[in-house]
Amino acid sequence: MTVNDILQAMDAIAPFRLTMDFDNTGLLIGDPSAEVRGVVLALDCTDEVIESAKQNNANLIITHHPVIFHGIKHVRADSVVYQVIRNDMHVISAHTNLDIAEGGVNDCLAQHIGLAELRGLTATDDEHSLGRVGTLFESCTAAELAQNVKEALGGVAVRYTDGGKAIKTVAVCGGAGDSELESAIACGAEALVTGEVAHHIFIEAAHRGLTLIEAGHFHTEDVVLDSVCERLMKQFPEIPFSVHHKGVVNCL
Repeated sequence: MTVNDILQAMDAIAPFRLTMDFDNTGLLIGDPSAEVRGVVLALDCTDEVIESAKQNNANLIITHHPVIFHGIKHVRADSVVYQVIRNDMHVISAHTNLDIAEGGVNDCLAQHIGLAELRGLTATDDEHSLGRVGTLFESCTAAELAQNVKEALGGVAVRYTDGGKAIKTVAVCGGAGDSELESAIACGAEALVTGEVAHHIFIEAAHRGLTLIEAGHFHTEDVVLDSVCERLMKQFPEIPFSVHHKGVVNCL
């Protein structure tokens, strides 16, 4: 199997045509014709992930966050890009396309916290949506939902503001999704779960009567990796796959 074979499989899982204009996705480092010995999936391409790939004799890394996002003016020996190339590795990144795709980041996040009857939150075109909205099995308080999110995402620390209403309908947007406040209110949600929230957005949410839960950028997106890995393993059973779940930010 080649890097291009895996790239095409990723395109089927999270079509690269869904990538938002500001983003950078696809095969960002490497040779599409190279043979794949093994694959490591991770949220980010870090020094630790590169080392994990080396230890697993893997030469392809699949990340959610682009290994090259903004333009770069040099590639020096202390950079991650240099280390990938030096170790004859390849990197495929699937970012906003994996957020938007069916079965992607936001579907996995919604399912992890127990939402059903999922629908799109913010339309990116006529067929696709960034974020999801769903319903809980039974109503709960803001504190109860925050505790449920904390446990569902592995005991990560969460911050929240209480909108003062019983919660049945919940919007989710993995990563930095506090910009979806208006969309969550417009779709009738009593709560929004996301990864990063600016202080003034917490204040606005409380004023507008919306419970807002911040559960960590890493933890609200890491939930997708096992699902993507399982789908790839079914298609390429001869290739060893592994998932690197450890991030660089620690929570107490």
